[in-house]
Formats: sequence, C-alpha cells, structure tokens
Amino acid sequence: MSRAKSGTWNELSRRDVLRLSWAGLVGASTFPWLEALADEAAPAPARKRACILLWMNGGPSQFETFDVKPGHENGGEAKEITTNVPGIKISEHLPKVAALAQHLAIIRSMSTKEGDHGRATYLMRNGYLPQPPVRYPTLGSLVAKELGDPTAELPSFVSISPFRNFNPAAFSPGFLGSQFAPLFVGEARRAAAGDGDKKANDYDLSVADLDAPKQIGAQTVSARLDMLNSLNDRFIGSHAGAPAVGYKTAYDRAVRLMRSKAAEAFDLDKESAAVRDAYGRNRFGQGCLLARRLVERGVPFVEVTHGGDGGIGWDTHQNNSDGVKQLCGTLDPAWATLMTELAAGGLLDSTMIVWMGEFGRTPKINPNKGRDHYPNAWSTVLAGGGLRTGQVVGKTSADGSTVAERPVTVPDLLATVCRGLGIDPMKQNVSNVGRPIRVVDPSAKPIAEIVG
Repeated sequence: MSRAKSGTWNELSRRDVLRLSWAGLVGASTFPWLEALADEAAPAPARKRACILLWMNGGPSQFETFDVKPGHENGGEAKEITTNVPGIKISEHLPKVAALAQHLAIIRSMSTKEGDHGRATYLMRNGYLPQPPVRYPTLGSLVAKELGDPTAELPSFVSISPFRNFNPAAFSPGFLGSQFAPLFVGEARRAAAGDGDKKANDYDLSVADLDAPKQIGAQTVSARLDMLNSLNDRFIGSHAGAPAVGYKTAYDRAVRLMRSKAAEAFDLDKESAAVRDAYGRNRFGQGCLLARRLVERGVPFVEVTHGGDGGIGWDTHQNNSDGVKQLCGTLDPAWATLMTELAAGGLLDSTMIVWMGEFGRTPKINPNKGRDHYPNAWSTVLAGGGLRTGQVVGKTSADGSTVAERPVTVPDLLATVCRGLGIDPMKQNVSNVGRPIRVVDPSAKPIAEIVG
C-alpha cells in the first residue's frame, strides 16, 4: 500500500507510532513490520533526495547538547544520558532525540576560525567567506538548483522563520539568480509578534497574501493576473536586465502557487491536533511539521530556524544552562517527531536532516554564567538521508577546548551533505564576475565514515 492510496494507514500509523514512541514502548524502527510498512509507503521506483536544515540561530552550546563533559568544571550543570545506541551519550535535555540515536551521525570535531555572528553565519551556510564582489549562494539555493523541478508548483527552497539580521546575504541565492531564491515563510509574523508575544497565532506559518481578497471574484482575479503578466512580458522584452528578470521570476512563482492546490501544504490545520501537539505548539515545532509536509510534496530543501524569535536564541552569553535547557525543550520533541514521522512514511532514508549553528560556545563559563562564541571545537549533527548513522565522528579534549581526533572543516561538512544528497561538490557554476566557482571549496574532503 502507499500513503497516496491509504489515508487510513497514514493517519493510524502516525498516531500509533507517536503514542508508543513517547510512551517509551517502541522506537520508530524497533520492529521489522514497521520498516516493512515504511518500505511499502515509499514512492516507487526511486525517491528524490531532500534536505531539512535545522538552523540554531546564535550558536548552540555543544556542552549542553551533544558533547557533554560530566565531571569536568567546564561541563556545567548538564548531565549526560544514554541513547538507544550503545556507547553514545548526549545531554539529558534531549531525551526524545536520544531515543532515536540510530538515525544520528554526531560530529564532535568541527573546527573553524570565525567567531563573529555575521561572518560565521555566511561561512556555514554558503561554504565560503564573504569576498566581494562575488555573491556566493546559500546552501539551499545550491540544492534547489541541483535537485529542484522548475515546473513544480511548490518552490524548491523554503526558509521557515528565518533570522537574517546577522547576515542577509547568507540567505541569498547569490550568483545563481532569483529563480533559486527561498520562499520566506513566517518571517513577517515573527517580526510583528515581537519579543515575548505568545499569542495563539504567533506560530502561524501560512504564506502571506496567498489568497485573493474575498470581495473579488475568481474570474476578476484571473483576468487581472493575466493582464499584469502581459504587461510584465512586454516590459521584459525591452528591459531584460537582472532586476526585471528577478521581479518576473518572483511574480510567476507567486502566481503559480496562488493557483495551485499544492499551497495546501502550508495549511497546518490539515493535521490532527495530536500531531501538532507532538511537534510542539511553538514556532519551531510547527516549522518542523511544515518541513515534513513540504518534503512529502517534493520540495528538496527546507530550513527551519530555531532561536530567532526576538530573544537571544542560542547566543547564551548569560545564564547558559537555563537558556539551553529551555531551548532544548522545544528542539527535542520537534526534531524527534520529525524523524519519527519521516521514518514512518518511508522518507527518512531519502531526507537528510542537518543540525547546526554558526559556531559553538566556550569551554569556560563566564562571570554571567554564560558561554561565549567558540569556533575552535564544537558539534554538528547529520541525520537520516541514507547516511551511516548511529555513530559519533571526532572527539574533543577532556576540557572541550580543542579537537583531539578527526578535525572537520566547513568544506568537509558541506561536501558530506552534498555527497549524501547525490550532488557533486566539485561541480562548477559561473559566478556573477564570470569566474567558475565550485559548489564547495576544492579543499573539501567528505567525511568517509558517514558517506563512504
């Protein structure tokens, strides 16, 4: 059977898997019958690969997440717990993710040199440091170009609740052009809600202005859109510059989405209350739910930002222990539910989840009980995607200050992501200055332990 043919299996399996998983009775891949159902549910003959980036805005502390240092003064207050993979332990703040560690490849040996929010955000997302006049594209745009379908009704790159203040160019398609720009969802509502506003609709992730005004009939709307399209075509005919083409591209994409039933992907009310509750009734949790709905419908790249809702996010210079514990309270159920649902639907093997921020946090706790920026030695995580998971790559020193084993650079990480998605990291694109630029820096060495 398939999800398309059996709505009954779709609803029952999700509900039962979630209920039993949270009760601690089963994991998403504990029994062969569940894996068999997932195999039957997978679209045949081959599924397109997809990537979901969970972006931790501000730089998450490795000490309270994936590289706990119990017994050392640098370890802080967080305790470590066992996972369902023997020998792997992570923070007590992520118990649901710990129960799904068979899907994780934890990289504890990231080592970079950028401790500034803006430059580090650009480096992690674009793979290169800012070097004007070259406008490097963000990872999502690169994936959209390689894996996207230009005829699809949904965009190939969706960015949910982005926080672009640190570096807007880190969210840009750069020299690839506007056709590979992300559709931003939830950004305006996040800004409008303001810091600390917890209204019931502060996690509304519907696409703004997607529906026509109710007082205007469908025929009138269609006629107006056709007229505007005709005028745009005439203008492009005599003014075929980049700004005009960019506008036309954005306009055509918006109209195609307006006229499409595929826009229902953004309507989270289509999901049961139980599923929405499992992800968490907060912006990040509902963003992860939306990411799953989009990937199900063929969107190759979706990113969900966590920690950009007007506060300091993961930038925990003060009260780090309490701040990370609170942040993990929304991260843990959302991420775990996302993996569980993707696995139950037969999509986790073809969907890579990347968990990362711009850098880690200092081993030493400062006088404000916080941790400061620290790019020298920190953690990222890859999940699903047909990777070699259920393992830890790299190791930091006992005090967490240096990489002791298997250092991993940003090009290494991004080349690993590309390889996992079936993209050649050494492929070249012509930049805005006419120079060919590789998808990932030529120095990159994909992590063989993860992608072979």
